[in-house]
Amino acid sequence: QRRAWQTGFFVLFLLAPALNLFRFDLTETQLYLLGMKWHLGIDALMKGQATPVQTALSLILKGLLPAVAFIAAGLTIAWKYGRLYCGWLCPHFSVVEQLNQLLHRACGKFSVWDRSPTPRAGVQPSARWWPLFGLSCVLMGFTWAITLLTYVLPPRLVWAQLLHGSLPYKQALFLGVASAVLSTEFALARHLFCRFGCAVGLFQSLAWMANPRGLVVAFSRERARECKSCGVESSAGGSACDNRCPMRLHPRNIKRMMFSCVQCGQCL
Repeated sequence: QRRAWQTGFFVLFLLAPALNLFRFDLTETQLYLLGMKWHLGIDALMKGQATPVQTALSLILKGLLPAVAFIAAGLTIAWKYGRLYCGWLCPHFSVVEQLNQLLHRACGKFSVWDRSPTPRAGVQPSARWWPLFGLSCVLMGFTWAITLLTYVLPPRLVWAQLLHGSLPYKQALFLGVASAVLSTEFALARHLFCRFGCAVGLFQSLAWMANPRGLVVAFSRERARECKSCGVESSAGGSACDNRCPMRLHPRNIKRMMFSCVQCGQCL
């Protein structure tokens, strides 16, 4: 179910600008939401078609209240379930997990900063996976850069100019720089970004920490002795649940040490 949610949301992330489901067009200074132009009433006021009172009500009803409701709903879900968005929807984390697997096949590690390989049953590292890992980082970096560009410029125009090699200088510069930065982030710092650099994840974790009854992975300490023989992976170092966590956490730890848990359930 989690893979299906991740895949669906990733496709939605890519197609949302083209379908006008959500984007802000800088050329029109216009917000598109669910296929419609979202007006706050300021243009009508400037044209004399609305009174200040009508405009103020429009700003509150169409701007302030939806934003507050959206944030409140997100924090409520995070308060109860933690980083549910990160583990089940976030397109960035979906890419992180796939790159983890490719890097592990290449060198036995889930991050280039790991000091030693992470053993996993049935996986034998092979250098032939390195080119695929590098190519995937570059392709994902470019995909994210071009998608972000279509969130602020007309998607059809951006893709047409790209295919014809006629992108304006500023757009080409953004695409080049963003692709390079994102490719580097995917290759070297994807876990660090998820754990410490993502504001969405940070606020979810803070809300979750504030709830003593929030959803958390529990550990039966009375069965701790069984961890010494939890499988073939433990004989090569570490334990199965530690080796499985995509965020490089130790799931048997106390809650405050699991601050960036994304509720993926792989340790279970």
